[in-house]
Amino acid sequence: MEHLERCAWALRGTLVRAAVRRYLPGALVASMLAGSLLKELSPLPESYLSNKRNVFNVYFVKMAWAWTFCLLLPFITLTNYHLMGKAGLVLRRLSTLLVGTAIWYVGTAVFANIEHYTGSCYQSPALEGVRKEHQSKQQCHGEGGFWHGFDISGHSFLLTFCVLMIVEEMAVLHELRTDRSHWLHAAITTLGVALGLLTFIWVWMFLCTAVYFHNLSQKVFGTLFGLLGWYGTYGCWYLKSFSPGLPPQSSSLNLKQDGYKK
Repeated sequence: MEHLERCAWALRGTLVRAAVRRYLPGALVASMLAGSLLKELSPLPESYLSNKRNVFNVYFVKMAWAWTFCLLLPFITLTNYHLMGKAGLVLRRLSTLLVGTAIWYVGTAVFANIEHYTGSCYQSPALEGVRKEHQSKQQCHGEGGFWHGFDISGHSFLLTFCVLMIVEEMAVLHELRTDRSHWLHAAITTLGVALGLLTFIWVWMFLCTAVYFHNLSQKVFGTLFGLLGWYGTYGCWYLKSFSPGLPPQSSSLNLKQDGYKK
């Protein structure tokens, strides 16, 4: 438990700080642009992380929303109930996960349709010999062809959204005071550390996407859609009374929450 406490203390000094929430969106955009320029101008040599079958991509990034959802669900439940004490308000806050699920689902569906309507089937990765008889990516791959369309980076989109959502929800740790001997303290500390580690994995894989995969325009669109999902919710809609609301904070720190708390 002592090691968890140290990790939790380190996280409070990094991810939970208001300055991190303020500058993280810009930092993600800057790192995406820098990594993309590096990929175009001076590509890095192939490595384990440049292989799409690496363990982080297969077991984490491919299921990024599932990991984020499963850790945020108990974290939001415990922290918000401890601070607000009303099950109705907690359920209201948990609806942020339903909103996030909708954003993930709609975003990936839109990207898949864009790739479909802008793509064609080719005989080789060099985009030689169009195979017009195959009108979908599934048919093309099933017959050994290579589908090429405008493939917006789903990794850039989802990892951006997940990172920013986790950081927003972890802000409650500034307000939280629990008895160190109580089970709730151990549970919240464990979940907080797990979310912090997950956030660092998401940021690292976001950087790997920037330097190894997709072209610049595909990553720009993916990242911008992720930012739009975050800002449209936490920056706009969640400030309104008819919404899941922002994570609970004291009125002295966030007067915008007054209507929500009532």
